[in-house]
Parts: sequence; C-alpha cells; structure tokens
Amino acid sequence: MPKSVPTITSGPAPVGPYSIAAEANGFVFLSGQVAFDPATGDRVDETVDGEAEQIMKNVGAILGDLGLGYEDIVKTTIFLTDMGDFAAVNDVYGKSFAGDPPARSTIQVAALPVGFRVEIEVIAAR
Repeated sequence: MPKSVPTITSGPAPVGPYSIAAEANGFVFLSGQVAFDPATGDRVDETVDGEAEQIMKNVGAILGDLGLGYEDIVKTTIFLTDMGDFAAVNDVYGKSFAGDPPARSTIQVAALPVGFRVEIEVIAAR
C-alpha cells in the first residue's frame, strides 16, 4: 500500500513542512506532538505534566480522526529536555493505556521547539 496522508481536523495544525500523520502498510505514523491547543494554536500549560496531558489528548484526538484509539498504538518515542521529568511524564502517559502499553523509547534531548519540555511521537497499527 502506498503512503497516504490523511486529513486531520482534531489535532494541532503543523507548524512546518510536515504532515501530522502518514499511513502505509497498515501503520499510522504521527509526527511528534507538543502541547499546543488545537482550537487556538496556543501553547498549553508550561508544567511538564500539563504538557504531557495536552499531548496525550492531542494524540487521542488525532487517532480518533483516523478511527483508531490508544489501544492501537504499538510504539511511542518520548523526547524530554530533562530526564528528571521522567516520572511525572510517565505517570500522565500511563493513564492513557487501560491494557498492555505499547513499546516505548524515552530520550533526553538538548532542546525542543518553542521551549517545550516534552514531545511524543506515535506509531499505531490498523
């Protein structure tokens, strides 16, 4: 199946030359999400747990546009500017998964766009 770029109406608009989501061979790849409010485009809550909550809401909304849910996520990557935030982000992130959580990597990075502290990218399967 060739790559397709679905229309997303519930997530934040891209702020650069990338698609919010792309699909190929039964997998859906979400670009890294940061804590923007999709309705206003504004940055949301500057606390790390507030950022994580907004990101997971955005992920859920985007997946919902595609007829998917958190249970369809097979892999995530979390980017943190401070590994000291791991526990707080982990607590918020874990609440999104009722059953077995997906595979995951967590990486500390030097910086994220607009001064965000957390970014999460997702791979889901149909």
